[in-house]
Amino acid sequence: MKKIFIILPLFLSGFLFSQKKPQKKPVKNATVAKFNYHDEFRKISDEVMTNGTAYENLGELTKGIGPRFSATPGYMKAVEWAEKKLKSIGIEMIWRMEAKAPVWIRGRESLQIKTVNGDWKNIRMLSFGNSEGTGGKDLTGEIVLINSTSELNAMSVGQLKDKIVFVNLPMDPKIINTNDSYLITAKSKLISASVIAKTGAKALIIRSLTTAMDDTPHAKMVYYEPDDKIRIPALSIGVRSADELEKLLKSQKVTAKLNMTAQAKGDTTNPNIIAEIQGKKDSKVIVLGAQLDSWDFGEGAIDDGTGVAQCIEVLRTFKALGIENNHTIRVVFYANSENGGQGREMYAAYVKKREEKHVFALGTDAGGYSPRGFSLDMSPQRRRQIFEWKNYFLPYGIYDFDQTEAIQDISPLKKLDIPLAELVVDTQRYFDYHHSEQDTFDKVNKRELLLGAVAMTQMIFMIDKNW
Repeated sequence: MKKIFIILPLFLSGFLFSQKKPQKKPVKNATVAKFNYHDEFRKISDEVMTNGTAYENLGELTKGIGPRFSATPGYMKAVEWAEKKLKSIGIEMIWRMEAKAPVWIRGRESLQIKTVNGDWKNIRMLSFGNSEGTGGKDLTGEIVLINSTSELNAMSVGQLKDKIVFVNLPMDPKIINTNDSYLITAKSKLISASVIAKTGAKALIIRSLTTAMDDTPHAKMVYYEPDDKIRIPALSIGVRSADELEKLLKSQKVTAKLNMTAQAKGDTTNPNIIAEIQGKKDSKVIVLGAQLDSWDFGEGAIDDGTGVAQCIEVLRTFKALGIENNHTIRVVFYANSENGGQGREMYAAYVKKREEKHVFALGTDAGGYSPRGFSLDMSPQRRRQIFEWKNYFLPYGIYDFDQTEAIQDISPLKKLDIPLAELVVDTQRYFDYHHSEQDTFDKVNKRELLLGAVAMTQMIFMIDKNW
């Protein structure tokens, strides 16, 4: 902004500066007079840390129900569980919102490799979600290692025809924020089945996107382009197998034999679960979101059973403390987050069609680890307002308000100009287990989980009383 300087004649200076300065009118702020926020934050923290049920609820969801993949009986069991749990804490407004979900069955899958003079060796693997299979037949081909886009571009036409492309691309350990590292790697064209299929290759194998140094494969979602003439099978393998395979390929020819019965069987519907405590002042909405589904092979504890448990805990705490919320506090448990994202799109369409006024949306999908802050995807004015609350949050270990990315399940609401926020946690362990069979209840620490619920409830309280 350009600064404008006005030079006043010297003879006016005595007159002007002799005048009394106008008295500023006191700023009217009923909420400041009504609440001692330090006390309110302490009440919330004491209630959650003493009486919170998030950990027990997470155990019921993960151990009692287990995998809850889209379009499976496990998902519907999770729906029924969530409805009963919300009713048990006194929530009266609960309803379902049907969203489209693909029916995809993983089936049997196997991967074997062998060198020229070696025997077939089994490699642990996982098909990409929604991947094409091999029709239950063996797909055999020579493996070609490609670890950069420059290598891919240097390949002449036909060099990769009928080959199986292997990409051993690790998450960058130099990037301290593991979410950033994951997203950078996940967006690489090298792990796009559509890009690789255009080279004439007939399958894609990738190193799992993980920070762990074990041999557990981690799942990934496949996205085929509408104009793909051929949709090739895609799969991931564990880090140790990936590194061993790369060593082999640097010295000799390696052949792979892949067999997958994975298949898509059209679409069905799965419901989002929506619950709310209606506002005492108006019908404006503050929404919290978490995904209810998980992958088909694991408990989905950190992704995102913890988020589900924390959202329930926020509502329970409002009820337990008798907080009179001005706006409607709503929770949405999204369907089909892992292999399609139709649940979040359906909710955004619902809000747009009804022209509902949402003042804030908060997501939690980072594993229930120790909370560190909130990522704020909103206008600078709104960000500044939240910055002013930092001192209330600091005693609870919440200090990071500088990030600006919102999680996927609330991200469609950005198109409706709704301020978004995401609970930020210490994610250094998250991608050790993310999208793998290791994502189990025992990986979650009760105290860390409850501390996240404390921070979420405190933030919702502040938004409700000040926006």
